[in-house]
Amino acid sequence: MSLPTTGFSFRIDAVDGDARCGALTTPRATIETPAFMPVGTQAAVKALTPEEVASTGARIILANTYHLWLRPGAESVASHGGVVGFMKWPHALLTDSGGYQVFSLAKHRTIDHDGITFRSHLDGTLHRLTPEEAMRVQALLGSDIAMVLDECPPGGAPRDLVQLAMARTTDWAERCLQTQPAEGQARFGIVQGGTELDLRLSHLQTIAALDFDGIALGGFSVGEPPAQMYDLLGRIGPVMPVDRPRYLMGVGTPTDLLLALSSGIDLFDCVLPTRNARNGQALTWGGRVNLKQARHRDDESALDSQCDCSVCITYSRAYLRHLFKADEMLGPRLLSLHNLHFYGALMRKAREMIRVGELGRWVEATLQQMRELDEVGSPDD
Repeated sequence: MSLPTTGFSFRIDAVDGDARCGALTTPRATIETPAFMPVGTQAAVKALTPEEVASTGARIILANTYHLWLRPGAESVASHGGVVGFMKWPHALLTDSGGYQVFSLAKHRTIDHDGITFRSHLDGTLHRLTPEEAMRVQALLGSDIAMVLDECPPGGAPRDLVQLAMARTTDWAERCLQTQPAEGQARFGIVQGGTELDLRLSHLQTIAALDFDGIALGGFSVGEPPAQMYDLLGRIGPVMPVDRPRYLMGVGTPTDLLLALSSGIDLFDCVLPTRNARNGQALTWGGRVNLKQARHRDDESALDSQCDCSVCITYSRAYLRHLFKADEMLGPRLLSLHNLHFYGALMRKAREMIRVGELGRWVEATLQQMRELDEVGSPDD
């Protein structure tokens, strides 16, 4: 079906239980769903070139409105052709709105019903972010998809504070829609509600009634127990609008992705694969591998025997461990490339299993394999 914004469409090709696979088309790319979006916070996916990111199968990445607003400035980015022209990323782009920084930079901001005042973490200057400003900045950044400004409460927040965040998010969503849209830019609404099922369902109904091109779930993986998140996603995902993309923001681990897509989620983003890579942790079909552990000192085997990325084909665990022990920047680069390749492969395999009606069996077997072989603990040396 065509979405409200011209040039955007979304289709479902197959369904398996609550899970679905299909495609989201933007003016710049067609993204097969379910899909993982690598995070390029400051117009760069850390340690990787755009060509390397694309080689993992990614056709959409995420950039951060707040950080690019402060540095180098939205007008500067716009003068270089927006984020995609600035960083030379040839595919689709989604920009968040700065709402997550309400949670992550709580010590640096004050919030009221009209918007948020941030004290810059760079130089201490004050900056005012309103729904209107968030949309203006994202228009200058030139993303395919802009997120509305929302308030993300921390996990375990009292019910009254969660309800206040919901009310603000609703008001801000309506104000975002009232702004003049950037040409060819879709807009997604965000559902809040903490870990209260009734609040989540109520807010979903409110946001879904607005004229958004897609619906996102915000405020997850912010401190609540994973089991609680999985339970809520299992109840909320299947009742989200069937005719629009469903996006789970800021989540997560391979387990998170597999359980969430089983609940009908289409899009994901998270810094975890590249952040963990910089700390020496690989994410594989056999679970997590801590390359700093002494057991890998003389291990000539591939990082992941089931992976066909260039890192696994070319380098041994022993060499990769050496890079981290020697503090060589090539180590984080190679592991970032592998981790994003693994996430891309995980999504491709999930789509394949949905098409043949075998997702549930495959997810159960894959999670069991990861648990059995997962390396935990600190380095042995």
